[in-house]
Amino acid sequence: MRCSQCHFTDTKVIESREAADGQAIRRRRACTNCEYRFTTYERVERPQLIVTKNDGTRELFSREKLLAGLYRACEKTPVTNMQLERLVSEVEQELYACGDPEVLSSKLGEKIMDRLALLNEVAYVRFASVYRRFKDIAGFEEELSHIKQRAFETQI
Repeated sequence: MRCSQCHFTDTKVIESREAADGQAIRRRRACTNCEYRFTTYERVERPQLIVTKNDGTRELFSREKLLAGLYRACEKTPVTNMQLERLVSEVEQELYACGDPEVLSSKLGEKIMDRLALLNEVAYVRFASVYRRFKDIAGFEEELSHIKQRAFETQI
């Protein structure tokens, strides 16, 4: 593994452990030249998923893009990075388990929002506001009524 700081080709592994619920291996490394420390992740390579958007365009599924959107939605909430990694891993596993190499963005968004609603309601509303493109306050109010209904149903 090449050092990300000085680009020396020899690094040593200091620590290895499972990450993303066993879907990846996290390795802590140190450069033998400049002693810079960095982290790498090793994942099983799977066939690429294609996401079909509402306008008909298609793009490769990007775990990083999805996580970036979730991080923005979860700013200043108690949701941890590990919880978000787990959420994305679960959804990704579910998508691969379907066996279909293409997924509709609407189906992907619903899977994410279902899990995010259980983690944090504020993050859920933030994510939903971008995903569903609320045009006015009525859209927010409708989404909040769904949250209240879901909370009421879980209390019963």
